[in-house]
Amino acid sequence: MKITYHKGTILLKGDYNVPNTKWDARSGCYRSQALNYRDIIEYLEKSGISYEDSVLDLIPCPDLSCKATLRGYQKKALEQWLLQRKGVVVMPTGSGKTILGLKIIEHVNSPVFIVVPTLDLVRQWKEELQTFDIEIGEYTGEKKDLQAITVSTYDSAYLNAENLGNRFKLLIFDEVHHLPGEGYRQIAEMFASPFRLGLTATYEREDGLHEEIPRLIGGKVYEIQTDDLTGEYLANYETKKILVELTKGEQKEYEQYHKTFRNYIVSRHITMRTPNDFKKIIMRSGYDSQARDALLARNKAEKIAYNSKGKIDKIQELLSKNDRIIIFTRYNDMVYEISKRFFIPCITYRTDSHEREEVFNKFKNGEYSVLVSSQVLDEGIDVPEANVGIIVSGTGSSREYIQRLGRLLRPRENKKAVLYELVTKGTKETRTSYRRKK
Repeated sequence: MKITYHKGTILLKGDYNVPNTKWDARSGCYRSQALNYRDIIEYLEKSGISYEDSVLDLIPCPDLSCKATLRGYQKKALEQWLLQRKGVVVMPTGSGKTILGLKIIEHVNSPVFIVVPTLDLVRQWKEELQTFDIEIGEYTGEKKDLQAITVSTYDSAYLNAENLGNRFKLLIFDEVHHLPGEGYRQIAEMFASPFRLGLTATYEREDGLHEEIPRLIGGKVYEIQTDDLTGEYLANYETKKILVELTKGEQKEYEQYHKTFRNYIVSRHITMRTPNDFKKIIMRSGYDSQARDALLARNKAEKIAYNSKGKIDKIQELLSKNDRIIIFTRYNDMVYEISKRFFIPCITYRTDSHEREEVFNKFKNGEYSVLVSSQVLDEGIDVPEANVGIIVSGTGSSREYIQRLGRLLRPRENKKAVLYELVTKGTKETRTSYRRKK
């Protein structure tokens, strides 16, 4: 039996029908997803079948040693992962997932490919990886440099997986809940890397696709919750919901738009129990003008609730406190309104990396005490010093809520973190708030 790598797949030439393979008449041999490489080798070993393995073409790698030290719970996570050398570790934001990744890299001591969602996280990982005292590679839209330790974005890894899939022994996915998304899962399927690690603070997805993760890189091997670490390793915290009222004008507009949407779903006998029910209305809007009008009305009602004037007044009250504050909103127009109203620096998807870095540095040294952002700061970005968060608006996602709370939990002396949630009374936002906390 001879096995080789070919554009994200494994070719098996021989007289044996191995599990997880299919006959490919064009190639005249059996073929399998590269994902199955480790299982194929284990099957051949257990079956006593002799084979020639030419799958991996690893990048030359020096001895990898880092100076990072682990806390007790991180050591447990490392021990659990080492039992299988694959799987997902779930730990809260600020608890040291990256440090754990560094020690796993040291233990494997082989070429590693690290996949992250954003360029900001590429830069953060590269900075932490300097502890290995070797050149760190980057494989993104900005740079194509393969090294023994290489960091990439999900997008670049997806586009180049078939050419990279046999160059690394260890594959790490940061914010691994992104992996099951359409397209991204092909990264795991086209890489032959036998050792796999997923890191996240929020494993579950609302669409249920997290059930794909065990197939792609292994299931959960270790999990610890925020409340298990507060006080000693993370800041103590509390959450406070503040209800605000619509103005009379806003109330009238809200009820008008909400009634338009409600009348449509009642007339079509549509029940709104799951996200799939809402997707049906979106599909109808392609051929039903009334469905389009209903969706537009719903969106307008939602914006009135999420961006109500009462929230601006409440923000002004909360800003009077002497704290380091991050304000989170769902919509960019609200970001700009808050920024202009209170002379607060803002960060959106339009903010370039140089300006973003400058804003973060000034926030860290105390020149800025408040930041306002849309969903850019929800995930992955290390925001130093913040101890108060204000959620002006957001989705019903528990993951988004947990990520926003996590921005505030870096340990600091004698400072309790507080997350305020502004909710417009008497609107659908009250149900959105319940869903994300659930």
